[in-house]
Amino acid sequence: MIDIKLIRENPEFVRENIRKKFQDRKLPMVDEVIAYDAEHRAILQEVEAIRAEKNRISKEIGKLMGQGKKDEAMAIRAKIAEDDQRAKELSERDKVVEAEIRKRMLLIPNIIGEDVPIGKDDSENVEIERFGEPVVPDFEIPYHTEIMESLAGVDMDAAGRVAGNGFYYLVGDIARLHSSILSYARDFMIDRGFTYVIPPFMIRSAVVEGVMSFEEMDAMMYKVEGEDLYLIGTSEHSMIGRFIDQILPEASLPLTLTSYSPCFRKEKGAHGIEERGVYRIHQFEKQEMIVVCRPEESPMWFDRLWQNTVDFFRTLDIPVRTLECCSGDLADMKVRSLDVEAWSPRQKKYFEVGSCSNLGDAQARRLKIRVQGEDGRKYLAHTLNNTCVAPPRMLIAFLENNLNADGSVNIPKALQPYMGGKTVITKK
Repeated sequence: MIDIKLIRENPEFVRENIRKKFQDRKLPMVDEVIAYDAEHRAILQEVEAIRAEKNRISKEIGKLMGQGKKDEAMAIRAKIAEDDQRAKELSERDKVVEAEIRKRMLLIPNIIGEDVPIGKDDSENVEIERFGEPVVPDFEIPYHTEIMESLAGVDMDAAGRVAGNGFYYLVGDIARLHSSILSYARDFMIDRGFTYVIPPFMIRSAVVEGVMSFEEMDAMMYKVEGEDLYLIGTSEHSMIGRFIDQILPEASLPLTLTSYSPCFRKEKGAHGIEERGVYRIHQFEKQEMIVVCRPEESPMWFDRLWQNTVDFFRTLDIPVRTLECCSGDLADMKVRSLDVEAWSPRQKKYFEVGSCSNLGDAQARRLKIRVQGEDGRKYLAHTLNNTCVAPPRMLIAFLENNLNADGSVNIPKALQPYMGGKTVITKK
């Protein structure tokens, strides 16, 4: 959510930002906000004038009563009662006006960063850099669930009977590999100075509204029936929600946190053949990074966060690349976003395994997360988030890039301590 002062003072700048995101349907909202905001300020001005007049003439009532001018005093009381009724009506109208303003402000997209490429959708995202040499072995690489099945590591059929499509059982060495990757990611981020946190896995609607757009919420969130609770789609939601309506001492910033959580997502819509198996699922686990910082520091933290993910994947012998998300692919609250994609030797292309986002002060404005400087001035914090690793999708990249011709899977050195010293997983 942007500052309403920006709409008042530079509405054409806001309109141009909407056009860059190819959301022309939202252009009328700018004029609507301006009109409602003008009405809101006029109401406040009239209510303030009524109160000032009431305070002034109320002092006359006692004087008039003391002088025996009861009729005049009663006339003033009647005038005060009329003014009170008018102020009440104005206040009720103002609640409606403020609700209309907020409804539109929640839909008007955040101002995108200067470096964001302009494009309609993810097909126009821009490759930035590659890390590691993509390799295609001289033997055929099976589909990822076939690799897992050959290692007696997955049961999709049973999961379908128990919970339906989009769920899985991981078994044996594959289940252990899954947990080992998360444990290694936890320690990797702690070693980089981040504080480890396990957050709530459900959040209230006020937090949902504060951390994501309505479009994202409808496509992602599962609601708990009969309660004001939603299952989180990522730990970023509850991690940022932790600071709702808080004033943070400037000296405490930056807050650099890494969190573990299960994640639950609806994953609406049809998906291609490459998104079967454990690629696009309703339940997975993730190690996340979250930063709350001063506004001037957020560009620096954005670069540090995505670099952490690149470094993590490279320690596991997985080639990756980074993509700058174009304007049309940015969620409404994001200033900038960069995807990390892992190499798939089977597909001979890269696929997304993580996303780094700078949200500027959008989440902080919605959730009222403020910072108090040493001079006493209060301002909005900036928030950022990034995926360190999200198995089981990451397992696809891991298995394909570490697969041997005999069907065994190598365990990189960094992960061996978490696998009980195993150097290879062999076919069952």
